[in-house]
Amino acid sequence: MNPKSNVFIYDTTLRDGTQGEGVSFSVSAKLRVAEKLDQFGVDYIEGGWPGSNPRDVDFFQQAKALELTHAKIAAFGSTRRANVSVEEDPQVALLLQAETPVVTIFGKTWLLHVTEVIRTTAEENLAMIEDTVRHLKAAGREVHYDAEHFFDGYKDNPDYALSTLEAAKRGGADFLTLCDTNGGMMVHEVAEVVKTVVTRFPDAKVGMHCHNDCGLGVALSLAGVREGACIVQGTMNGFGERNGNANLTSIIANLSLKLGYEVNCAPKLNKLRDISLFVDEMANLRPDIRAPFVGAASFVHKGGVHADAVNKVKHSYEHIRPEAVGNRTRVLVSDMSGRSSVMMKANEMGFDVDPKSPRMKEFLDELKALEYRGYEYEAADASFRLMLARFLKNKPDHFEVIHYRVIDVHGEWKDELTSEASVKLRINGEVYHTVAEATGPVGALDLAIRKALEQVYPQINSVRLTDFKVRILDGKQGADSIIRVQIESTDGSEIWGTVGASDDIIEASWEALLDSYEYKLLLDNGDGIAR
Repeated sequence: MNPKSNVFIYDTTLRDGTQGEGVSFSVSAKLRVAEKLDQFGVDYIEGGWPGSNPRDVDFFQQAKALELTHAKIAAFGSTRRANVSVEEDPQVALLLQAETPVVTIFGKTWLLHVTEVIRTTAEENLAMIEDTVRHLKAAGREVHYDAEHFFDGYKDNPDYALSTLEAAKRGGADFLTLCDTNGGMMVHEVAEVVKTVVTRFPDAKVGMHCHNDCGLGVALSLAGVREGACIVQGTMNGFGERNGNANLTSIIANLSLKLGYEVNCAPKLNKLRDISLFVDEMANLRPDIRAPFVGAASFVHKGGVHADAVNKVKHSYEHIRPEAVGNRTRVLVSDMSGRSSVMMKANEMGFDVDPKSPRMKEFLDELKALEYRGYEYEAADASFRLMLARFLKNKPDHFEVIHYRVIDVHGEWKDELTSEASVKLRINGEVYHTVAEATGPVGALDLAIRKALEQVYPQINSVRLTDFKVRILDGKQGADSIIRVQIESTDGSEIWGTVGASDDIIEASWEALLDSYEYKLLLDNGDGIAR
């Protein structure tokens, strides 16, 4: 391995990534993603298949106006059809009409596909590859040739698989990319084949395009680079057909931080988590908290022993500096927590707490008792902060609950059901009694408490609930099971989570609601709560 060699990053999120289940980008989202990828330092951005759908046609038309500073936009398509001249193939014409500086085409490598899928001869397939590459090169394009099913084809007939690469090379292809299209290869197999290809084509630029069907997409890509490949195709967050493509967020981090290769993204590596989250947002998907490097859980410590060690020596339980990829260390509190975990969490939240204080032991005992009763604070930082403020700082709440009530009202029609909630609060010595209706009990309670609080705290109007999760902790108890409710709220700038637990789902929801609004008031008034 040459530790100073450069590896190009070829992103196919906007084409191959969109073939994944549940993944879809609007044209405007594709344009925004392309701009972000360019800013991040990605070398090639595959925008789609011209002519395959109106969205891709629109994208390529609008992409001409993008002012990219580094990346090259690639149009994707196939070789000419069998027994049709390249000049008369309408799909090839559309590739040129996209007016991208780069065109990527795939061709058949596996004889099974040649004879049984496109149903032509081995010789005609080679001509299709060479003719198409030469035609695109003559039009002034940089041409990447994707050898589809290369590794399966090589295992079936190595001589023919290599002859397809020779055809692309004769046509003038700038890159020869080897594809594990079915995602079924093992690392040692890919390494051996790539080594053979690099030896056979010493002057060629060899690339990798791997899928993740065996969970090895990243490993296969890195193995190919170590054997001489100089360009890696993949998708942000591993989007793609079936189990997805090789995940570029992992590939880029490993190439730069672990293997010592030069990648043009390296200067912006601390933006890796940001771009991962951005792509998820544009695809309207929830981020994978366990994604290597960029996931919210990547540098989380829960056990007391781990948290204590990290507090003393960061790299004792962290393989890189989280900040290198735009992430951060987090400490979770649970019934597994020790004093060190709680201290780190309290300090992270801005509390100056004496670790030797008897109150700290009392707080830890209370925390473990609450966890045993069903509360869980890993996704409920706001409830944990409130507990710290109340327990260690003796912070009074901004309001006192006198009582609440919820009634389900059945209407004239069988499917007509309304929930009515009444809430009585004491705020600054005054009693506020409000009533509200909604289609469900939690919605009615939410409206009722809002109506009361907004009379004194108008900032409550900005709060809205963004997520509501219910979990039954022990289904064996049937209707007497403990219910945990977790609520996510936002005021437009901050996002926070709260929790409630009870054998009554309304009570659990009520507790989480109260914490959500109390936390908003603490945020706005300071009161020792760090943002």
